[in-house]
Amino acid sequence: MNHFMLRNGWYSENHTASIPAALQAGFFAGSAGDGRISAATRADFADAAVAVLAGEGHDGKVYELAGDAPYTLSELAAELSRQVGREIPYRNLPPAEYAALLREAGISDAYAEAIAQFDVDASTGALFDDGRELSRLIGRPTTPLADAVAEALANG
Repeated sequence: MNHFMLRNGWYSENHTASIPAALQAGFFAGSAGDGRISAATRADFADAAVAVLAGEGHDGKVYELAGDAPYTLSELAAELSRQVGREIPYRNLPPAEYAALLREAGISDAYAEAIAQFDVDASTGALFDDGRELSRLIGRPTTPLADAVAEALANG
């Protein structure tokens, strides 16, 4: 039996899901500082799974998958601002303050702490990957940030 491992990196939707709250609050919150995030969309990761399942020569391989164009949360907020036509700045909060904001939004204590820690990890490079394995597998560039933001806005 063939086996392989797809190690998906960060999903763009992990951040674009916060767009409605950012629009309501007037700012995009996080604790990632200037950390670069190599996110890709669920569709990009799904295309990689199809390519490997339908393709040959993948037995025993481990693929580290990530988006082609890393971004910071400041860059995400700038793209959101551009698309909505008003300033939605990024606010880099201390992790405890960010976790408290998430709890106020109804997220459980443990999950709020985890999300804040993910951002802290991003600030030190944990979500950065420039290997481009994902785009090689799917045979095209990964979905650009502008398209991921547009999709999130369209799906409200």
